[in-house]
Amino acid sequence: GARTAGVDGIAPRSVGFGAGNLLSRIRAELKAGSFGAQRVREKAIPKASGKIRRLGIPTTADRVVQAALKLVLEPIFEATFRPCSYGFRPKRRAQDAIAEAHFFCSRSYEWVLEGDIEACFDEISHPALMWRVRHRIGDKRVLALVKAFLKAGILSEDGAYRDTVTGTPQGGILSPLLSNVALSVLDDHFVGAWDKLSSTSHAREKRRSKGLANYRFVRYADDWVLLVAGARADAEALREEAAGVLQKMGLRLAEAKTRISHMDEGFDFLGFRIQRHKKRGSDKRFVYTYPSKEALATIKAKVRALTRGSTHLSLTVLIHRINPVVRGWTTFFRHGASKMTFKYLSAFLWRRVICWLRHKHPKISWKELLRLYLPGWWPTEGG
Repeated sequence: GARTAGVDGIAPRSVGFGAGNLLSRIRAELKAGSFGAQRVREKAIPKASGKIRRLGIPTTADRVVQAALKLVLEPIFEATFRPCSYGFRPKRRAQDAIAEAHFFCSRSYEWVLEGDIEACFDEISHPALMWRVRHRIGDKRVLALVKAFLKAGILSEDGAYRDTVTGTPQGGILSPLLSNVALSVLDDHFVGAWDKLSSTSHAREKRRSKGLANYRFVRYADDWVLLVAGARADAEALREEAAGVLQKMGLRLAEAKTRISHMDEGFDFLGFRIQRHKKRGSDKRFVYTYPSKEALATIKAKVRALTRGSTHLSLTVLIHRINPVVRGWTTFFRHGASKMTFKYLSAFLWRRVICWLRHKHPKISWKELLRLYLPGWWPTEGG
């Protein structure tokens, strides 16, 4: 963020009154054609899965130029991006992608190809990406800047320098847009074919009558699903097709994580579980969307971390630390059948805070603890 410095050692928020001089210098270098992108500083961030996400932190000057480039490039590419793409785009969010997937899963699209791309942001081919950028951008100065940022190189945490021959470093302002440009090759292939063959209900019915499959494609950044109205064999054929399309961008599917599922088994997408269940008290089956087990485990781990030890804090401080975390999680997952999950999480929070209070006051009786903190059977900030 604004507090993190790149290889120049200058954090954006520390520029302060020197911002005018910095902007003047950048403007002069851009006009003279002498501006050069500097290496990004690599920072390893642990993921919930135990793996490491490597962020590339640009210098303050590079961030300014990348932000300006994004203002210029984004409207140009937005004009041609397909509606099936939802990640890192204005006025689009993950819940929109989930709603789209849920809509089609409720309408005879029973087989799902869950796509996972191996090291997506690290392996995007620079020549293939630049070809797609040139297809829309003709200004050589802009193209040179984009290429310079792709080739800037990395300063790793151990102080070693590495050249970047593939990929778009995560953490740069321009990287999400460039990754969307690269992955739009999937959108163009699948949605383009769909528009030609199955754009009307009559065309879709005709294909099904001939035993041919219909499909829909939904993508959020590098997470995507192909929803298939047909047989498992159709989904398997689309898997091979997707692998061929990605190969053009220097990318490949992660074989172990790319799965084919039936709606009765369900699948995880963007933290949600989408699955067909029999409605309670009825023989009818409906598609439900609710938080996945992995998403629930993530929020539980965060709550455990906040309530583990730290008994020197007051209950007020603890609640003020927990509330934003839980509120953010529930706000994201409220767009679904999340009532039972929220109920479970509420009980889990109650137990964790009670255990924390018992450790904080080991010599106080349960009756006294109730009187001090739990007048309504819920921890209050009175303590």
